[in-house]
Amino acid sequence: MLRIGCVKYLNARPLIHGWPGDVEFDHPTTLCKRLANGELDVALVSSFEFLRNPIYRIADGVSISSDGPVYSVVVAHRNKISEIEEIELDPASQTAVNLLRCLLAELSLNPRLIRNIDLQSVRPAGLEPAVSKTAEKISTGRTGNMPVFPAVRRARLLIGDQAIHFRQRHAGDFQFWDLGEQWKKLAGLPFVYALWLIRPEVVDPKEIADHLRRLRNENLGDLDNLIAAEKQFDPQFCSHYYRNNLRFGLGEKEREGLRTFAQLCAKNGLLPKRDIPFDLV
Repeated sequence: MLRIGCVKYLNARPLIHGWPGDVEFDHPTTLCKRLANGELDVALVSSFEFLRNPIYRIADGVSISSDGPVYSVVVAHRNKISEIEEIELDPASQTAVNLLRCLLAELSLNPRLIRNIDLQSVRPAGLEPAVSKTAEKISTGRTGNMPVFPAVRRARLLIGDQAIHFRQRHAGDFQFWDLGEQWKKLAGLPFVYALWLIRPEVVDPKEIADHLRRLRNENLGDLDNLIAAEKQFDPQFCSHYYRNNLRFGLGEKEREGLRTFAQLCAKNGLLPKRDIPFDLV
């Protein structure tokens, strides 16, 4: 029986709704670990997982991408991004964290980046200081008590449904630095956040990929009904989000964007320098 995993965010609904078997939903980092460990056969996970460990086959033509503002991958901040001294990172995402690091490096910005285990994207939260002893300074890999900057000089990376909820509740209180928009300004290309990855030992990967492509096409062809069935978010927002912020294909432009991201990650020491072949099925 095929063991399939999928990120548990609104952006994944058009790619998984209607799958006939069981699906394990979780956060991107957890799914990446389970896929890498062979606990899952197929998973919709962070694109960085493929760049980090390019052993997987990719379901061709399918992704979660943006070609401009993505809305749901943002840094929430109160004053200029160039004045931010500390950014709290959501540990649930590989791709967003490394995209942020690349964007900051290209803009010659160097805020302190911390990962706080209390900041999982499972629940909305404000930007008030967290208990600092739970934070990890990821730039050096050390743990310990971190200084808590005044709120005006602190920011937080938000992803997925948490980012949407936070933006809708605090639209007048914060500015939002949209990573999809910043990537488009920097690279002039789409950005790929998630891919369907299939482990190398899985039999008949093309048959699985064909099924995933058909499912995506069916859901996008019936998008109004998919939106009407959504319980957590306003239908008007969902329509704009799916039709304007997100892309669900994987064409040459998306692949070029992914290669460019890999090159920037290598430039900034986040990945080894190497050619990454795309094994598309």
